[in-house]
Amino acid sequence: MGRIAAACARSGRNPGDVRLVAVSKTMAAERVRELIQAGHLLFGENRVQEALLKIDAVEPGPEWHFIGHLQKNKIRHAIGKFALIHSVDGQEMALVLDRRCRAEGMVQPVLLQVNQAAETTKHGIRPEDLPALAAEVEGCAGLDLQGLMSIPPPEKNPEDSRRWFAGLRTLRDRLGPELGRELPELSMGMSDSYPLAVEEGATLVRVGTALFGSRQV
Repeated sequence: MGRIAAACARSGRNPGDVRLVAVSKTMAAERVRELIQAGHLLFGENRVQEALLKIDAVEPGPEWHFIGHLQKNKIRHAIGKFALIHSVDGQEMALVLDRRCRAEGMVQPVLLQVNQAAETTKHGIRPEDLPALAAEVEGCAGLDLQGLMSIPPPEKNPEDSRRWFAGLRTLRDRLGPELGRELPELSMGMSDSYPLAVEEGATLVRVGTALFGSRQV
């Protein structure tokens, strides 16, 4: 958290406005417990089945976010389990998620995943398609749109990621007035770049390797 606080100081932000999502994918439940005992209570998972096993294995209390691609056949298992789903990436997913949530009488907070560089290997909507999808999600009674998420292209120099973070902030800032309300969340920045993301407005940074070490396979 020290690097987050330093990035906030450089950019004139309140450190309390930024939350660190500990990405615990592939990590054993015991590793999660260690962080809980140290006082960290926000975790992110990429796979629904792995996440549900971990949620059941550790004590109640942590907040869980889903940060990976959500397959349609896993949606019914995911709703109600995650405080925030970061990765709504298209109309089809949004409508299925909304239908499931309404059937269960719940409202699921979500972010829209934006594929800023139109990378074929990544999920997410194109920036030009964002307003239409956001308007549709805004009309879904089972969904609560909270903001945007992005996974920028890898850069040899982490500083080069800054443009992607600034770009996502700009998209969010334009979208809010179009919808007539604020979108408080920006999920961006990972282990190699999260201080830059914080400087550019991230409210959620997704950090795995810097906390847990190399991923288990």
